[in-house]
Amino acid sequence: MSAASSHHLLRNQIADIPISQLAAKVNTPFYVYDEQKIIERINDLKAFDVVRYAQKACSNLAILDICRRNGAVVDAVSTGEILRAEAVGFSASGDPSPIVYTADIFDLSSLELVLDRGIHTNCGSPDMLTQLGQKAPGRSITLRINPGFGHGHNQKTNTGGSQSKHGIWHSELTDCLRIAEKYNLRVTGLHMHIGSGTDLEHLAQVVTAMEQAAREVGSSLDTISAGGGLPIPYQTEESYVDLEAYFQLWDAARKRLESQFGHSLRLEIEPGRYLVAEAGFLVAEIRAIKKMDKNWFYLVDAGFNDLARPILYGSHHPMTIYRRSAEKTNGLREVIVGGPLCESGDIFTQKEGGFVCTRSLPEAQLGDLLIIECAGAYGAVMGSNYNSKPLAAELLVRDGQVFTIRERQTFAQMTAAEHIPD
Repeated sequence: MSAASSHHLLRNQIADIPISQLAAKVNTPFYVYDEQKIIERINDLKAFDVVRYAQKACSNLAILDICRRNGAVVDAVSTGEILRAEAVGFSASGDPSPIVYTADIFDLSSLELVLDRGIHTNCGSPDMLTQLGQKAPGRSITLRINPGFGHGHNQKTNTGGSQSKHGIWHSELTDCLRIAEKYNLRVTGLHMHIGSGTDLEHLAQVVTAMEQAAREVGSSLDTISAGGGLPIPYQTEESYVDLEAYFQLWDAARKRLESQFGHSLRLEIEPGRYLVAEAGFLVAEIRAIKKMDKNWFYLVDAGFNDLARPILYGSHHPMTIYRRSAEKTNGLREVIVGGPLCESGDIFTQKEGGFVCTRSLPEAQLGDLLIIECAGAYGAVMGSNYNSKPLAAELLVRDGQVFTIRERQTFAQMTAAEHIPD
């Protein structure tokens, strides 16, 4: 079996396991994750006092357990994510808080669970302060501030500025402090997150905005959170953020605040994509090769029901062809890669706005495998049953062994909650 070279795939331990072995374990399509890559990424951030995993990026219980066993805590944005964290052994309370609920609203179930468990809350709206204060006065809280600007790899991942729904608008901080005082809520944390997949220049602007907001809140603070947004390179011309330089910016701001407040401050970072994106691969089989006028298509058995990032954001993912046979190919071919769904947008090679583009890939045969790389973040977790497709299986590679961490969904499981009235 031969494979096109890939700088992403070859630096993972998954490269040491024949992809055919994985495909034989479960039918395609399926996800496979490299545990060691996740651990490596957690360790990259150990200069920060707290690494808080934004589990919305990939919330499989096995992934959460890897984070727990390697010293990370978690952020939860829903009732279900709180329950997932608890299911793998994160406790509701501790120092630092093992679970923080971060949202812009309380739905009824999340408010009830936060109250029942005593879970620390990162409030993203003034109404959350009032709703929590009325039910549980005297609690400690974090405020998520929208600094008035944002940035991300796509407008849909921009979480700052006036067109974003996220956070408390920076000029309303004083009003929110009054609400907190009314209900005896102690503001012990500040959090800012301007977008996912941004760059050092824009991330650095958050430091200045955070320092200004922290001075307004005052010495009740014991934690400041740098938020997330750390990018990973999906294309060869992209690069990582200089983590040492980024930490030094935050550490210098932290020390200035500590000097003013007269006590130490904990510095958190909240990565999601950075911990899991490169660890995950979506494996699909080429089921049709056809020509449409001048365009060649590789049609695979995975669709946007399995990986929605291309159709949502026009996202680029590295791709590798694994051949079932050792027969030599004639070279590269410009192809469009599409899925099985009855939807014109079911294309993995597209740009933002839905514009279809081609990718230079080795000439393939029916039955060859196509590996979509850097798919660990916002991949399986966004899976759907569109066209009544089952949710894909998920595998984990640990110390050279392959474990199934989610079985492929069955039709019975898919329809279990549906009922035909008499």
